[in-house]
This record gives sequence, structure tokens and C-alpha cells, in this order.
Amino acid sequence: MTSLNLLSAVEMTRALKAGDITSEELVQDCLNRIDEVDDTVQAWTSLNAEYVLEQAKAADEHRRTGAPVGPLHGVPIGIKDIFDTLDYPTQYGSPLHEGRRTTHDATVVSMLRQAGAIIMGKTVTAEFAVLSPGKTTNPHDATRTPGGSSSGSAAAVSAGMVPLALGTQTNGSVTRPASYCGVVGYKPSFGLISRHRVLRGSAKLDHVGVFARTVEDAALVAEAIIGYDENDVDTVLMPKPDLLAKTSEEPPMPPHFAYIKGPAWSKCSDDTQEAFAELVEALGDQVEEIDLGDVYDEVFDWHRVVMDADIAKNLSDDYERGAKQISPVLSEMIERGRKVPAIDYNLALDRMAMFSKALDPMFAEFDAIITPAATGEAPVGLDSTGDPACATLWTFAGMPSLSLPILQGEAGMPLGVQLVAARGDDARLFRNASWLTQHLETLTGED
Repeated sequence: MTSLNLLSAVEMTRALKAGDITSEELVQDCLNRIDEVDDTVQAWTSLNAEYVLEQAKAADEHRRTGAPVGPLHGVPIGIKDIFDTLDYPTQYGSPLHEGRRTTHDATVVSMLRQAGAIIMGKTVTAEFAVLSPGKTTNPHDATRTPGGSSSGSAAAVSAGMVPLALGTQTNGSVTRPASYCGVVGYKPSFGLISRHRVLRGSAKLDHVGVFARTVEDAALVAEAIIGYDENDVDTVLMPKPDLLAKTSEEPPMPPHFAYIKGPAWSKCSDDTQEAFAELVEALGDQVEEIDLGDVYDEVFDWHRVVMDADIAKNLSDDYERGAKQISPVLSEMIERGRKVPAIDYNLALDRMAMFSKALDPMFAEFDAIITPAATGEAPVGLDSTGDPACATLWTFAGMPSLSLPILQGEAGMPLGVQLVAARGDDARLFRNASWLTQHLETLTGED
């Protein structure tokens, strides 16, 4: 019998609803898996097994009463340690906030509780969700980075400790670790998910994202946390996209993909370039290569201007009171951000809107963009989280993306395929991602 922790989240919800398993049994299997592998993976920064089991028992008792239950009732989820949680400390991956407690949950954590999810614990983040790595290792090879900054969340899902986890992305902090760890990583359209009571890096760039083992699972958890929040001015009062239903919906015709190498292509390893050439060949008429030219190459400079300036502002108090406890790489970023001229910052914001609008016409012809999720396999070594360059353009433009664990590199490590859609077209993104994964499984004869 398959260990319960290895079921997909959708399978868990079905088994729980049918009464085939209990949340307590499910959570216990997840805890057993954590005991088995986390000494090596080190995905968690705060976890209380007794408390988690109490949540699971309460969820089972609630179900037995016959009262209504949410879509994630009894399913465990990991929370990146930059989301405020009432029941666990929120420490931002920094000694400056060691033991920090809050009196409120982040909006999305409250929404997860409302959906019935079991808050498993807090997963490791890079320092202040930027670049300096935490303790987590890659579940596929402990000598390699899991990526960052959402390192613990990606690794926990990859290692079978939880089926779902929350992350964030300001540059490539969902897309890259999803690729390195071989899981699905979803970064929504900008403004789709509230960031209230989540560590602010850049109000213009921050996105809440999710990790899962399947496209269906990513849709399931994302639907539970999408929504307007008056506490986040970038969220919009509009109907939720029906993501989960779209994963089982057949497109009216086979999707037509634009293959874009993107401004980070020159940084991609040889085996990444070869793997994508094989992917394009396998897709045949379903894909067409599009050259963006060099106009988007400047995205790295403009993104850096916004991110550096915003981080310098938002971490100013921490830097003033504890500069010696902040890593050199973050200190350098803050110092650089303090020197950004106002004219450059405002020009960068103009470019952000321009890039997003300029890419929109492409989706009149193409259903989605196919592009690398990372420059290569997870690098050997734990002193870096890797290069986020493959995610920069799409993050800067606020476009939704899914990193899909489809390819492998020469060392047998995962290589993610990034699928990108027009801003606001998250539902179609999920439909096309589901079609793509199923189509490729058919081509390769996988079950």
C-alpha cells in the first residue's frame, strides 16, 4: 500500500471525504517521513508534532459531526517562514527575528485554516527571502542547493513530507526551487493572492506562490487562497478563476505554444539547451520558436533597480539596528538600493508596465509560452541558491507561470519547464499545463 504521505493532495481529499483514511493517519505518515529524512533535508524551522496531531484529530472530529468542510479539510501544508502564523514563530530566516511571535495570521494562512488545512509547520527561507541560503539541502542530492528563497517549502514537498507548501517570489523564489527540487511551482498573476502579513521585500514585485507535486494539487491549494483583500491594495475585487476545474477540461483545440529562449538563454547550461531542443522536437507543430530580440535583455537591470531600492527601504530598520547580523550579500544589496536615483526607480516602474503590455499581443496567437524554469540543474554546493534569471522577466511583468517537473539534466537532476500565460489568464495556464503534462506522458509512454 502506498504511504499516505505520497498521495497527491487531490487523492488525499477524496480519501478523506470517502472515509478511507483519517487526517490523523495522514498527518502521522507525514510526520514519520519527516523523522526519516529531515535530518538530511532540513526543510523545517518550526514544527510541533503534538500540535499538528491535535489539529488533525480536531479535523477528524469536525468531519464526523457532518458539518460543512472546506476543500483542504484535513490536508497538511507547509508555510514559508515569512508568513505570520499565530501558532508558530515567524523569523524571516534571520537571527534578528529569532523567536518572533505575532498576534495574527497572514491573510492566506487564515484562508487555509478556513479551507480546513492542517498547518504543519514553518519551512526554511533564505535570509529575509532574498539570497543568503538557509540550512535546507536538495532532496535529490544533499550536496546541491534546493534553490531559494522558498527552499524549505520546495524541499518538503519534493521529499514527501507534505503534499503542499506556500512560498513567495520576488524574482525566482518559487520557479527556481520548484525546478531544482522537481516539483510543480505556481507563481500567480501579480495581485491575485494577498500578501498581507507576509514579509515585504518589494510591493511591486512580491508574489505569493505554491508548491505541489501535481498541477491539479497546485490548482487545489491556489484556489483556496486566491481572493481580494482590502489590506493588500494590489489585489482586485473580481471572481476567482476556476483553476481546478480547468485542469480536467479539454482545450477546444490542442494548444499552440510559443517557445521563447528568453534573455537568460545565454546563461543556460548545455544540457538545458539540449533538453529543450528535444522537448520542442517532441511537440512538433504544437510549438513555434519566437525570438524576442534583445529589447528584453535590459530586464535584469530594471528588476534590480526596483528590488534593490524596495528592499533597502523595507529592511531599513533591521539594517540600522543589526547590520552585523545581516549577510554580506544582503548588505551589499541594501547599500546599492540606498543609492538608486528616484528617476531610475520611476523609469523602472514604467518599464514594468510596458513589458507586460508589450507581451499581451502574443497571446492572440499562442496559448502559452514555453521557456526554461532555471538555467540548469541545481548547482553543487550550499552557499548559493542558484541563478533566478529564467524567472526575472515574467516576475517583472507580473505574468503567471508554472514550473513543471518534466525534464532531467545530465546528472539526472530535475529540470523544470516553465509555462507562462498572459497576466490575468491563470485559468487557461492551468488547462494548458495539464494538457502539456498529459500529452508528454502519452508520448513517452508513462503512466
